[in-house]
Amino acid sequence: MSVMIRLTRGGAKKRPFYSIVVADKRSPRDGRFIEKVGTYNPMLEKDHPERVTLKEERIRHWLGVGAQPTDRVAKFLGQAGIIEAPKYRETPKKSAPKAKAQERMREEQARREAAEQAAAAGAEG
Repeated sequence: MSVMIRLTRGGAKKRPFYSIVVADKRSPRDGRFIEKVGTYNPMLEKDHPERVTLKEERIRHWLGVGAQPTDRVAKFLGQAGIIEAPKYRETPKKSAPKAKAQERMREEQARREAAEQAAAAGAEG
């Protein structure tokens, strides 16, 4: 049996609230789970202490038994210092802006810098 530490969605429409649970990999997202080990409330500010709550001891137990966290849960566990924070790859080259869009962005940046320099020169003189 492969076990995951993942999110299950709760809360009202447009007001999400997630439970962090240990569940069998094959069970549905909001279906049967083994144990609830925390909560995540995305409606709270990023620095709010109750945005992410974790039962650290139980999470360490499940990780020791071989449970795998999902990417989002791994990020939370990394921020809490329970595991090493995951390394995220850079944006893939496929989704980078194409040549014409990059050229337009460079022209816009040059125009902005010229305007700032002109404003600075006007302020000095």
